[in-house]
Amino acid sequence: MQIIRQRLRESADLKRTLADSDLAPMQALVDATRNALATGHKLLVFGNGGSAADAQHIAAELVGRYMKERLGMPAIALTTDTSILTSVANDYGFEHIFERQIEALAQPGDVALGISTSGNSPNVLLGLRRARDIGGITTAAFLGRTGGEIKGAVDHAIVVPAQETARIQECHLTLGHILCELVDDAREVS
Repeated sequence: MQIIRQRLRESADLKRTLADSDLAPMQALVDATRNALATGHKLLVFGNGGSAADAQHIAAELVGRYMKERLGMPAIALTTDTSILTSVANDYGFEHIFERQIEALAQPGDVALGISTSGNSPNVLLGLRRARDIGGITTAAFLGRTGGEIKGAVDHAIVVPAQETARIQECHLTLGHILCELVDDAREVS
């Protein structure tokens, strides 16, 4: 019982710390995503492991629905196509799996959102750098710890100031839900 209470308190305390931090990068991501979706562009989301699951979760909430009935929104998790992932990893290396998809799918006006608890995932970093190289794509990241190398490679870095992966992921999921809620509020009901 003690561990259960402790973990819940740790998660709640970290979210309070995050709530009291500079949330301008999160608001900028919300604004950029709203604008992209309102102008016929898309959100591309990607990460590894639990962050891959978070990317898929965010895309599913936007394509399906989050809290209200509305038209589906164009969001793609770059973590779901095993044929692309395995062929690119085999032919070019695992670090290029997101970079190659960004190259193929991203267009100016889109938003690329990378997720990395360490802030140093090489494939997430390369994907975000490729988005910047294309130009006209807003780059953002949900990060942990100090933000790592990715922090300086994106337009909007949302950094969860913690060391433990599980606590960081809990905040990333909450941030993803907030993004979906605020984008939902801006969309027409179907």
